[in-house]
Amino acid sequence: MIEAHGLCRFWASAFLSSHKALFAVLWVAAFGSVFLWQRNVPGGSLFGWRGVGVAPPVAARPFPRLRGNAFNLTDFGAVGDGVTLNTEAFERAMIAIGKLGRAGGGQLNVPPGRWLTAPFNLTSHMTMFLAEGAVILGIEDQKYWPLMPPLPSYGYGREHRGPRYGSLLHGQNLRDVVITGHNGTINGQGQIWWKRYRQKLLNHTRGPLIQIMWSSDIVLSNITLQDSPFWTFHPYDCKNVTVKNVTILNPIFQAPNTDGIDPDSCEDMVIEDCYISVGDDAIAIKSGWDQYGIAYGRPSKNILIRNLVVRSMVSAGVSIGSEMSGGVSNVTVENLLVWDSRRAVRIKTAPGRGGYVRDITYRNLTFDNVRVGIVIKTDYNEHPDEGYDPKALPALKGITFSGVHGQGVRVPVRIHGSEEIPVKNVTFWDMSVGTTYKKKHIFQCAFVQGRVIGSVFPAPCDNLDRYDEKGNLVKRSASQNVTDIDYDI
Repeated sequence: MIEAHGLCRFWASAFLSSHKALFAVLWVAAFGSVFLWQRNVPGGSLFGWRGVGVAPPVAARPFPRLRGNAFNLTDFGAVGDGVTLNTEAFERAMIAIGKLGRAGGGQLNVPPGRWLTAPFNLTSHMTMFLAEGAVILGIEDQKYWPLMPPLPSYGYGREHRGPRYGSLLHGQNLRDVVITGHNGTINGQGQIWWKRYRQKLLNHTRGPLIQIMWSSDIVLSNITLQDSPFWTFHPYDCKNVTVKNVTILNPIFQAPNTDGIDPDSCEDMVIEDCYISVGDDAIAIKSGWDQYGIAYGRPSKNILIRNLVVRSMVSAGVSIGSEMSGGVSNVTVENLLVWDSRRAVRIKTAPGRGGYVRDITYRNLTFDNVRVGIVIKTDYNEHPDEGYDPKALPALKGITFSGVHGQGVRVPVRIHGSEEIPVKNVTFWDMSVGTTYKKKHIFQCAFVQGRVIGSVFPAPCDNLDRYDEKGNLVKRSASQNVTDIDYDI
């Protein structure tokens, strides 16, 4: 959990080191007020009532009427005591709403309480509204979690060959699905899954908290997602997806592969105004794995990520890849604060992936106490099986970084292209990052072609052309293939 002194330090450093200080102050002050409030609530937890022996709010906020037909979960026999299994109640509610598609669908109100359930399927034209103090709890016993076929763009399985566990909330071939509320919580109780994974006691790939596949017009807003067994929200081959005002909390250590949001072969997606602190990538954009992703052929494209505060002590704040074999293009990441993290933004791929990463824009990034700020890695050699083609080489080009600021960064830039996979048309401008390491070469490059516009600190690598603020060429690089990568820093 975020400590108050860490937030204060971040607030101050963002103010001093970035000309985008107003944005940083507003965001961090908002989150800081929540965390400070939490520390003064006995037994409290983030954005909701959690405490043992602490009564829920006396007067619950009324449910807004978002669809013409509305139901309460208790109408279907549910009991919110944290012990009673409510899977059948959720299933009956989905059946009832599923019959109302021509009438505009239906709304399921989940009142305050702890609603234990096994995985269940969502339906189209539905709104699930979680009240303040409502917690949907995933059952810990894995025998209740159904097995599903492997994802077609991942081959025989992500962690194990063969079937995979389904997600707690699951949907396929849906349209018009909204999960929102007064900041209620969906909690996967992932601790037992993380432990079994570390002990190698699982025979199948773990399931996400929420997975929606082959669907469109999906909205997640004003909720908290917590303790996912695996990836937290995994939209797969979906169109028109919005994630707004969502908090995602998984432990920053000992919670393996608990990514926050994984857009996978998705198109037209917005992720905004979120706080994410997890045990892997906060966001990881994907599009399939090696030969299976190439054959599936569905890119991730037209994705906007903005106004986020993220933390990842294990991986990165925002990643692209490494499973990107269907291609990734037209992605914008803006107004991003990354704090106390191993890496800030990263693109990762390898021979065998094929595909492309192109037309990627990063702007107004602030890093605080981050080991490596910007990473592009082309030797992330993890493959589904021996059937991949090592000659299937990804293409990386058209990547822009502007308005990059921060402090306490050990290595601001590490772009590790290769002779096989050069990184082309990279642009840096308006960059000033305070560093903690005094070695000369901390802006590291290998096999990269691009340019620096105006003043950039620390001093950029010699691989890049230099332009002045007006766009006039000052110096052409004669050493694009020079290697200056040092992983010991």
